[in-house]
Amino acid sequence: MAKKHIVIISPALANANNGNWQTAQRWSTFLSARHDTRIVDSHDPAMAAACTTADVVIALHARRSAAAVQQAANLRPRPAIILVLTGTDLYRDIHTDGEARAALLAADNLVLLQSAGLSELDAASRARATVIYQSAPALPPVTFNGSERFFDVCMIGHLRAEKDPECFFGAARLLSSAPLEQPPVRLTHVGAALEVALGEQALATAAQYPNYRWLGNLEHDCARQILRRSRAMVIASRMEGGANVIIEAVTSGVPVLASDISGNRGMLGEDYGGYFPAGDSAALAALISKAAQEPNFLQRLRAQCDARATLFTPEREQASLLRLIDNVRSNMPG
Repeated sequence: MAKKHIVIISPALANANNGNWQTAQRWSTFLSARHDTRIVDSHDPAMAAACTTADVVIALHARRSAAAVQQAANLRPRPAIILVLTGTDLYRDIHTDGEARAALLAADNLVLLQSAGLSELDAASRARATVIYQSAPALPPVTFNGSERFFDVCMIGHLRAEKDPECFFGAARLLSSAPLEQPPVRLTHVGAALEVALGEQALATAAQYPNYRWLGNLEHDCARQILRRSRAMVIASRMEGGANVIIEAVTSGVPVLASDISGNRGMLGEDYGGYFPAGDSAALAALISKAAQEPNFLQRLRAQCDARATLFTPEREQASLLRLIDNVRSNMPG
């Protein structure tokens, strides 16, 4: 296949330290093995010029990259457009937001990051859709010997409504009044406060309940080491397109306690045993207690996560991505 010039349009760059940036950076690395690639901020004035020489434009996030997608679609000759749908795209914006819907219709190819999201698309959109699971390098799991001071449980993700950090705050409150575990449960929260009120709640929770600590925004490698040293990881989101943090937990041997939403089921499987109702702090607290008190339950979750790990290898993700680029076609005349 001939080398292509590929522009990746991302609504977030390195300073955001979020899932969109992690995807853009990783995909640029994967594609550079065979193609020329460049990452451009969706709001950068240089974006339009970059797209004029592109063979393929990959846009992350339908709503936030909608203007960029339309600009690329109006170019002549027109690059092929691949639109990557996030959780807020799939489970909200393409159903309610005109710009997101327009981006969906303008794209030649759609990428979903987990299979359950296909049910959110109409038949015409599903025909243009490919599922590509994201990946993370495997890290050797930590061996716990029973002498640990805490049963550590983490939640990693910036504090915003879609991630539902309030569910984690509530679980901390409930666990603080529960009979003491041996070792005691400690909840560690990593992520920047993208909503001021949620940051204030995190500070208040940490001040009132010693079993909860908020570390704020951390470098990616540091956050992953905290994840790796945890006994379980919580993802309490109300909507997800295919969370990187689930992949990083699975590939580090850390069981996941996940809100029961489509995006998490698409990652962990319909029969996974670690779901709790979204927004239900009491159910989350009960699940954390069960994980702390019942080693066999925690081991079952770990085994189920291990069984999903082959979906999340870098080799599989790179092969899927390169195959998509090899087969991409623009549906519009040049």
